[in-house]
Amino acid sequence: MPPLAGVAQTGALPAGPSLTGPVPKHVAIIMDGNGRWAASRGLPRAAGHKAGAEAVTRCLRAARANGVDYLTLYAFSSENWRREPSEVADLTGLLRFYLRHKVAELHREKVKIRFVGEVGRFGQDLCAEMARAEALTEGNSGLTLLLALSYGGRSDIVHAARALAQAVQCGDLAPDAITEDMLARYLLTAGVPDPDVIVRTSGEHRLSNFLLWQSAYAELVFLETLWPDFDEDCFTRVLNIYGRRERRFGARPA
Repeated sequence: MPPLAGVAQTGALPAGPSLTGPVPKHVAIIMDGNGRWAASRGLPRAAGHKAGAEAVTRCLRAARANGVDYLTLYAFSSENWRREPSEVADLTGLLRFYLRHKVAELHREKVKIRFVGEVGRFGQDLCAEMARAEALTEGNSGLTLLLALSYGGRSDIVHAARALAQAVQCGDLAPDAITEDMLARYLLTAGVPDPDVIVRTSGEHRLSNFLLWQSAYAELVFLETLWPDFDEDCFTRVLNIYGRRERRFGARPA
């Protein structure tokens, strides 16, 4: 497996998979590197996406085992619609397969499923599958899994701003009464705490329009590991990187 790399200035990674620090309440992951994983093996991109879906299963297992309350996975960005139609078809086909064959298993494990993004773009059939998954798992008390599908951070903020503007226009809200907390209640992630840590695999060092408002004080961890190679050990090492960070939220150190 390729080596993990936290941000260079964090120093050497803790050795081994043992958890050594506090566990974040909410972990968000930009799953990147499926195409490169496949290309390095002479395989079609579809094989990389399939291997990436298997990594999701390992990630979920690790999140539950370590007591994480919320896990958000950037599964399909609003920009991904620009990819080749064949690749979009492969991705939506995988989504359909997992909705039909994996949701019951997640329900048995008490996972609550929630979708965030412009999911209507996937069509009526897939939207109905997503609605069924959310309804089935709504009452579950275990890990909350948020799948960001056709999601864009900027459009999320625009959506919230439009809702607030409508409330002002209708006379239900005074402009000077708008606060950060109020805007957050109109985001697609309303009711979910902001992520404590955002992870990106494959060596890229950017957020790519993911949870832009919500990531204001998130710790950022960038890994060289390609997403299909992500496993339980990687997850624990991410938690250990997080546990070594000092979170001050803008305050001066003591």
